[in-house]
Formats: sequence, C-alpha cells, structure tokens
Amino acid sequence: MTDAHSASAAVTPADLDVLAGQLGRPPRGVVDIAARCVCGRPLVVRTAPRLEDGTPFPTTFYLTAPEVVRAVSTLEADGVMREMTERLAGDEELAAAYAGAHEDYLARRAELGEVPEIDGISAGGMPTRVKCLHVLVAHSLAVGPGVNPLGDEALERLRPHWRPDRCSCTTDDGAAR
Repeated sequence: MTDAHSASAAVTPADLDVLAGQLGRPPRGVVDIAARCVCGRPLVVRTAPRLEDGTPFPTTFYLTAPEVVRAVSTLEADGVMREMTERLAGDEELAAAYAGAHEDYLARRAELGEVPEIDGISAGGMPTRVKCLHVLVAHSLAVGPGVNPLGDEALERLRPHWRPDRCSCTTDDGAAR
C-alpha cells in the first residue's frame, strides 16, 4: 500500500482555505500538514496542544478530508471500535504495540510544547481502549505504517471505501476532483 504520510509540511494560506472547506469552519491550532492526499490537499493536520484561546487540545493528529472521515465513520458504525477494544483486553502483544503507539503520540505532541492539563493523555482511547478511529487513522497516516497497529488495521479495513493511494477529494462545491 502506498501511504499518504510525508514529512510534515508548512501550512500555506491555500491549505488553510482548503481546511476551512473540509471542516466547515476556520481551522484552529494548525501547526503543519501531517499527511496529504496524492493530489496535494490536506488529509491530516498536526495541531498545537494548546489552542489560541488557551484551551488544551490533546488531538495532535486531526483527520480533515471529508471522504476519509466518512469512511472511518462507517467503520465506527459497524462496531469496529468495540471489537478492537475487546481484542486489546485479550492480546498482550497487540496491547503492548498499542501502548507504544500511545507513547509515540505523546512524544510527537511534546515536540510542540507541554500542556500540564493533558499530560499523559493521548487521544483515541489509547492506551487501553479504542474510542475514536479517526484519531488512530490520522496518527497512522501522519507517521506511516508500523507505529499504530490499530490505526494501520483501520486503514486496511477502509480499502473498500477509501485508499490513501487514490485521490477521492471533492472540490469546495462538492464535485469530484
């Protein structure tokens, strides 16, 4: 599988415009673009651990592209989070790898600054449960395969609906690109 991850890239004014269209609101706390679609549009942003208004924000990697957000929502609706959480409880190797993903997430957020209110809290339910597949997929897209096992698995499960090696972006008016 071709992955969408790349070295973090500076945010341009055009990126901010695309993000506002993707999110339906102005983006907040964007530090850089952590992953892009093959067409160049943002897929994942890296967000500051403290927003401009002072609010602590633990979600360092935020999935933005509506097409993949919808696809991940389908997995969530199909009960994938519950199934993954159950597997975590009985699979020590998976649990250890997922704990490692939690530590990776915390380390990458710490590069952006320390926020005592969210110290030790990553996102997505890590390290003991699966609470948000969007975060896990964003983490995997941002850092590449082999870091977050459940994010990687969710990406594989998305293949019938969305793939990082194919553009499925729409324009701001909803038309396919």
